[in-house]
Amino acid sequence: MEQQEKQMKETVGSQWNYHPKVPIGDSSLFKTPFSARYLVKWLVRNWLHLGEKLLLLILAILAWLFFYPSLEDAKTWSWVWVFQTWMVNLFLMIFIAGGLHWYFYIVKGQDKNLKFDKRDLGRGKLWSFSNQVYDNIFWSLTSGVGQLTVFQVLSMWLLANNYSPLNDFLENPFWFFGFFILLPIWSAFHFYWIHRFLHIPMLYKRYHSLHHRNVNVGPWSGFSMHPVEHFFYISSICVHWVLASHPIHIIYHVLYLGPGAAMTHTGYENLLIKDKRSLALGTFYHQLHHRYYECNYGNEEMPWDRWFGTFHDGSELATEETRARKKAMQR
Repeated sequence: MEQQEKQMKETVGSQWNYHPKVPIGDSSLFKTPFSARYLVKWLVRNWLHLGEKLLLLILAILAWLFFYPSLEDAKTWSWVWVFQTWMVNLFLMIFIAGGLHWYFYIVKGQDKNLKFDKRDLGRGKLWSFSNQVYDNIFWSLTSGVGQLTVFQVLSMWLLANNYSPLNDFLENPFWFFGFFILLPIWSAFHFYWIHRFLHIPMLYKRYHSLHHRNVNVGPWSGFSMHPVEHFFYISSICVHWVLASHPIHIIYHVLYLGPGAAMTHTGYENLLIKDKRSLALGTFYHQLHHRYYECNYGNEEMPWDRWFGTFHDGSELATEETRARKKAMQR
């Protein structure tokens, strides 16, 4: 048994520049058996420690207070506030994705420490402009930011005109805070099924393959998609049309889907500051999806892959099972 484990580690290790301990453990919110203590730890880890969710929430609050149009502006259609919304979204996408790319891939702030893939970002005929980064920037800033803005503008207009329910902090503080916790859970559920849908061979070839050209991902890869995929992916924002929301909820959701995708596709597991892990910025869980395709459609904090038989734990056995599933889908 020890010899088998050693052989597995050597086999898996040879495929990556870095990977966490495999097989990957269960860090899902719905981990069984249920434990209140584990739930509290999960909430603290995700919402009280400096991480992706808390950073995006802080940014959403600041953006609402100082940069985005008000609800009063959104009551009437005007290209002024629509353009303002698009400009803010464009700036935030460039600032976050561009900043992460600058740190990891231009100045090489931590070289390849904690980088999953051994390779550099690609060049060649596979990508538009013969350059992976330029290709990713193009799709992210055109179709990506454009459609994100359309969904956001429509959501704000509906909210401002009482066509969708407004949540006020003073009237219902429990729902105001609770909805922030629920939004990533909803987005993960929506993403899992949309993602599986886009892996139907015909749809994958025509639409989703554009995103999957990025086997070795970088910050700009996360939001680089075909316009059809952008539409389905961003449509999770429609939840605000039926559930009571505040503009900050909508803005947080927009940031989670757009700039947040850049934060989870850095190609690195963590940001190092003085050799200390300071901010989780990517997961081996999703990196496995980009390498092996027909697995890990969701994210590791949600149980959907484990529940529906598409989980890859990083082991050689899981790789063999995933390849067999891929062959079966192509028949």
